[in-house]
Amino acid sequence: MTSTPILDDEHIAKILRGITVPPQPQVIVDIHMEQAMPNPDLNRIGKLISQDVGLSGTILKVVNSDLFGLKNRMTSIEQAVQILGLQTIVRIMEGLSIKSQMDDETIVALSSFWDSAMDIASAAATLARAIGYQAGDKAYCVGLFHNCGVPLLYRAHENYQEVLEESYCRPNPRVIDVENQYLKTNHAVVGYYVAKSWGLPADLCDVIAEHHSVENIFRHRASSYDHGRKTLLAILKMAEHICGLPQTLGNCEQDHEWDAIGEDLLLYVGLSELDFDDLAAQMENSGLAATGYYDQ
Repeated sequence: MTSTPILDDEHIAKILRGITVPPQPQVIVDIHMEQAMPNPDLNRIGKLISQDVGLSGTILKVVNSDLFGLKNRMTSIEQAVQILGLQTIVRIMEGLSIKSQMDDETIVALSSFWDSAMDIASAAATLARAIGYQAGDKAYCVGLFHNCGVPLLYRAHENYQEVLEESYCRPNPRVIDVENQYLKTNHAVVGYYVAKSWGLPADLCDVIAEHHSVENIFRHRASSYDHGRKTLLAILKMAEHICGLPQTLGNCEQDHEWDAIGEDLLLYVGLSELDFDDLAAQMENSGLAATGYYDQ
């Protein structure tokens, strides 16, 4: 690859066709403000994009397309931004903004999703370093994208918040089983197809599909389940627990999934409960973990 391909309006329209996750309005505003500076900082724009699920997924979809001919699927959002350049980034961003056209009620409903995605992504990257997992970009991506099916279900079902709350607050069956009961689908399955449409690596897509099947994976399939995927899944579930996802997304104080698999999961990654509590305390001090964590 000798030069960056030029993406015209036809290419942009093709990229945005199909499944899209709405971008966070404040991130769009912040990027526009940076773009308006005399010398826009592409590194800062990359950091802003990496805080948003919809923008990040679309950017990776572009870079991982046949147009760029990369040998391996990219998971570094900031590297993707450098490859694409400012002009293409802005055109994609504007296309997504026009396509979403969210009302205030939808923005409020999705605020907990956006906040949790960014926090869990940062926590996952921190945990990856702590346990010696080398692919920090992939850990960040799985944290950012694992619930990417949630906003699509918000937009498709008026009662989705109520379904989510019941899903997280019932100790049994699984979160996705409750969603299946009411909606005939669930956010893990939808998220899997969104991730595939973005051209994300297969292992990352699989973890998204399976992130509510953890009890089966960490107990009954421990010997047969792929080690790399299992480690990535473990990082994600630790990050969710530390960030208090059931409370943020499902208005539930108890993390029933963690109660079921926390001990097995920590044993798998080689952390004692004390080690894990220390990591959670460090993240709480840095603003990543839920205040008070899950000590009840």
